[in-house]
Amino acid sequence: MPEQLSTSRCDAPLLQAFVNNRPLLVKIAARIIGCHSRAEDVVQDAFFRLQNAPQLTSSIKAQLSYLFQIVRNLAIDHYRKQALEQKYCGSEEEGLNVPLHGGSPETAHINFTVLENIADALTQLPQRTRYAFEMYRLHGVPQKDIAKELGVSPTLVNFMIRDALVHCRKINGARNDCQPSHI
Repeated sequence: MPEQLSTSRCDAPLLQAFVNNRPLLVKIAARIIGCHSRAEDVVQDAFFRLQNAPQLTSSIKAQLSYLFQIVRNLAIDHYRKQALEQKYCGSEEEGLNVPLHGGSPETAHINFTVLENIADALTQLPQRTRYAFEMYRLHGVPQKDIAKELGVSPTLVNFMIRDALVHCRKINGARNDCQPSHI
C-alpha cells in the first residue's frame, strides 16, 4: 500500500508539487542510485532543502523541472559519495584479516633487540664517525653542515655515515645469525 502524505501543512505550491510527485521523484533517484531505500533518503533530503527554498510562483511545469533537478543532483552526489566509500572501505571480513604491524609481543621483542644491537654497534665506532651518523640519521642534519662542524670534507662525512651503517648491519646480522630463526 503506497504511503499517504499529509498535505495540510504544504502552503507553498512547490512543496505541494513535491508531495504530489513524490513517487516519481523516488523513481528518478532510484534509477541513478540503484537502490530504492537510498533513493527514499535522497528524496527526503530534497524535501528538507525545499523547506528553506524561496517561494516559486512559476508554472507547474517549471516547478516540476526544479524538483527533478534537485533530486537528480542529490542522487548523483549520493552515488559519487557511495562510490568513493566503496573504493576506500572494505567488508568486515577484510578488516579481520589486516595484520597488526608491531602489535605482537614477539615483534616488539625483535624490534627492541635490533635497537639494542644498533646501540652496541654505535658504541664500537670512533667518536667522530658515530657523531656524524647520529647527526645525519637521527637528527636530519645535512652532511655539508656536519662537515663544517667537524672540519672535514662532505665526502669524508658521507664515507663515515656509510661505514657506520655497514658496521651496524654487520653487527646486527651477526647477532641475529646466532638466534633461532622465526617461522
